[in-house]
Amino acid sequence: MTDGKYEHINFQEEPLTSGEYENCEFIRCDLSGADLSDFIFIECVFSETNLSNARLSRTSFREVKFEDCKMVGLRFENCLPFLVPPEFRNCSLKLSSFVEMKLQKMKFVKCDLQEVDFSGADLTGAEFVKSDLQGAVFDNTVLEKADFRGSYHYNINPDANRIRKAIFSVDGLPGLLGKYGIIIK
Repeated sequence: MTDGKYEHINFQEEPLTSGEYENCEFIRCDLSGADLSDFIFIECVFSETNLSNARLSRTSFREVKFEDCKMVGLRFENCLPFLVPPEFRNCSLKLSSFVEMKLQKMKFVKCDLQEVDFSGADLTGAEFVKSDLQGAVFDNTVLEKADFRGSYHYNINPDANRIRKAIFSVDGLPGLLGKYGIIIK
């Protein structure tokens, strides 16, 4: 499918046909719980769409943008590797997982990333702009040159992650020093 526009479709009632979608728009659709295994999305935009708990086995996202989407509980590590990482703007990705993925220069702008697992991921040069990272897991994660300015509620152990040249706001220091029991006022 090329240049398709899908609006207000509940794909639980009418499943999306398996295949390749190029330059398509998904606006206010419900793909929650959908099996998107082996689907290919190229230069697509998902806007105000619910993809929560969708299955992403061998799913390919190439130059895809997600805007104002609900994406709870997605296991992105089951996708094919990203050649160009997706961009997330104002999305809820609670409880999702990017374990051991290459996510260099990934953009998360004003996203809810509570309890997202980034263990073992390479987030070199990633941007976390004004995003909520409460309970997000960073363990053996490469965060070199990542930008956390304006993001909040993160707790990152500098001893368990590579953070060389990462950028943090001054008010984010408690999230870096928490393990040391230091009080910052």
